[in-house]
Amino acid sequence: MTDDENPGPRMASEPIASEKVTIDRKVFFLDLKENQRGRFMKITEDVGGRRDTVMLPAAAFRDFLEALARLVEYESKL
Repeated sequence: MTDDENPGPRMASEPIASEKVTIDRKVFFLDLKENQRGRFMKITEDVGGRRDTVMLPAAAFRDFLEALARLVEYESKL
């Protein structure tokens, strides 16, 4: 969901945009958020009610994506 789909002011705790990925019994939530220090992605894994979260600053998005692409390519060659 983006601001275009949900117009109007948002609370500080509300994401700018969100994605949800379900794989087997795991659910991953990717939330683009913003605070006084800038934009970041909150990545949450939920497995049977147990949650783990990683915060990734926007400045690291490109490096993270490139590293992920390298790993996906490497795995495809195994």
